[in-house]
Amino acid sequence: MYITNLKLRNWRNFTNVDIDLKETVYVIGPNASGKSNLLDIFRFMRDVVNPKGGGLQHAIDSRGGLKKIRSLAARKPAWVELVFEFRENLQDTEKKPDWLYKLRFNYEGKGKQRPIVLKEEVWKNGKQIVERPDEDDKVDPERKIQTHLEQINMNRDYREISSFFSDVLYLHLVPQLLKFSDQLSLRHLESDPFGQGFLEEISKTRKRTRDFRLRTIEKILLKIIPNLKQLQFKKDDTTGRPHLEMLYNHWRPNAGWQREDQFSDGTLRLLAMLWTLLSTNRMILLEEPELSLHKAIVEQIPRLLYMTRQQRSKSGGQILVSTHSEVMLSNNSIDGNFLMLQPGEGGEATKIIPPSDSDIAAMQAGLSAADILLPQTAVTVQRI
Repeated sequence: MYITNLKLRNWRNFTNVDIDLKETVYVIGPNASGKSNLLDIFRFMRDVVNPKGGGLQHAIDSRGGLKKIRSLAARKPAWVELVFEFRENLQDTEKKPDWLYKLRFNYEGKGKQRPIVLKEEVWKNGKQIVERPDEDDKVDPERKIQTHLEQINMNRDYREISSFFSDVLYLHLVPQLLKFSDQLSLRHLESDPFGQGFLEEISKTRKRTRDFRLRTIEKILLKIIPNLKQLQFKKDDTTGRPHLEMLYNHWRPNAGWQREDQFSDGTLRLLAMLWTLLSTNRMILLEEPELSLHKAIVEQIPRLLYMTRQQRSKSGGQILVSTHSEVMLSNNSIDGNFLMLQPGEGGEATKIIPPSDSDIAAMQAGLSAADILLPQTAVTVQRI
């Protein structure tokens, strides 16, 4: 299932947004334009439906409260609204969406000033099956501090939406958490967005599946990492800890083996990205995947995304990539759609603009997104 349309009102940098999404989406814009905040919409909904609890209240509180979520440029009525359209097939955009989910929330306006649900709607194939507030909400207003989507006893008829959001995967691997895991006694964050449990995840994967994925990754890495000969998974004979090892060409036999604590930051980030792309057909949020990578590899990231997704046994799953990398966007083989973020001036909201017909025509004629789209997101930076 895919999210094919997203509407936002008063969410962080954005006051009014209506955008279409494809299988792969590139979110481009300068620093502080709202790329991370746009991706956070899907993480927010994942937190709302978290089966371990918390729901809407926790999702809002963990982001600093509604005052941190609501756009500073919000106009009255200043409620926050998110609307998602879902389709099983990206080609069926002419018919009604398979699912539509709408959530509107704001402070209750009195007493405890808690966030409450002002509106919650679920539509299936154009037919509305949930409309809140309902009669039960009027009798018991306390119910409005929770969405129905987060409640197992209420979402049975549309649990497919809840499952979609709960499976959203955010990846922004921090190499130091792997290299110095022995010295860093850090609590693993739920859903592990920074790759703390990356090696444990590989270790828990069934051997046949693990070997297939590592061989696929090895074939890709052999083309882009100089002197690499082999990639393998191995457990320490003494401690039982899982490790990744790479063998490089070396004049001394067996002297070229390195473990993950010796890998470059870019190599670790690349490994994590490729493994994730191979291991799931869920929605994946990739934030600035170009970090720590050589520009020759960055240029190939769009191709790597396509190649690894084609190797999976199951199709499906969206990828949202945030970037302002000119090198990556210079690749003419990018497959997907682009969203350009243009920060407002004087406290105005960020606009999200898709490429115009002339932009698309120019790219089809051979120019790249870096040539055509990136300049449209440029901001003036004063010299220090």
